[in-house]
Amino acid sequence: MAHTRQSKQIQRDRRKKRPRNDASVRRTLRREVPSTVGLLADEQDFTAMRRYRTFTFDDHTRYLQQIDALLKSLASRQLHTTVALFDPEDFTEFCAEAGLDPDAAASRSRFTAEITGRGASVPYTGQHLDSLVPQLINKAVRQATWEYATMLLADLGECADCGQDIGRAAFDRASRILMRLLEEAGPGTHHLVCSVQAPDEQLLAVLHAEGAPAQLDASEGAEFVTVLAAGIALESPGGAVLRTSAPGAPDHLHGWRLHQGRLLPLTAGEVFSAYCTDAVTGEPISPEPGVEYCAGFDITTDDPENHH
Repeated sequence: MAHTRQSKQIQRDRRKKRPRNDASVRRTLRREVPSTVGLLADEQDFTAMRRYRTFTFDDHTRYLQQIDALLKSLASRQLHTTVALFDPEDFTEFCAEAGLDPDAAASRSRFTAEITGRGASVPYTGQHLDSLVPQLINKAVRQATWEYATMLLADLGECADCGQDIGRAAFDRASRILMRLLEEAGPGTHHLVCSVQAPDEQLLAVLHAEGAPAQLDASEGAEFVTVLAAGIALESPGGAVLRTSAPGAPDHLHGWRLHQGRLLPLTAGEVFSAYCTDAVTGEPISPEPGVEYCAGFDITTDDPENHH
């Protein structure tokens, strides 16, 4: 019996060492290679790509159905797939800079491979396109907001009196303000919104945090701080709202207004008025059930305020 067991073990060892055929090896390697799918999210972008002869789709709805089927196929083969927003204008610029023919599938493929490093993208985890497309567009808007706010800060240069980098100083101060907000908010799940009126557009940043000390997404934190810093440095009008949720308790809403580079607490009445008034008609809106409208708390930091 021992001899029989030893013989079977030798056979199993030989099978393990037996080289697999080329097709099997390629399938194994293919599962190690990530995939990127460029998505034309809206009808306007889709129409812009139809000018190219090699772009063979003629119906956006049908195109989205094919994208959905492709994503499911890649997922069924256990391939890691990223979906990136395909922007026709960026694609045209990319081809011009790289000397590529925009009316070529290879050019679209090369652009798609590179946009994950510089454009908006999200991992595909089986979600339906009805949720994936808004997720992708939201990320693109967030990225564009962050880039614009960063540019505003960079263009401010140095203070003529003290030589301090104005943008950097505002960013550091905004970082301390955010930490102060989250510290004072205490335990629970926090939803922060910052809105700033910039020279060319309204900037909006959203941040989610949880626990005490608060855990937050690094990219969301950077976006929030950058937008707040732009409002501080430019002394633009704006504001911030904090909503905290905790089990067994009503949600607490706090608010602040941005005035001359300072974030000043709103009264409970001002917070109530802001949330319970229609912004378009000025008519009152019923208060949200299970919500307490609270005054903003003091978030004074130890650093001197920026008056540049």
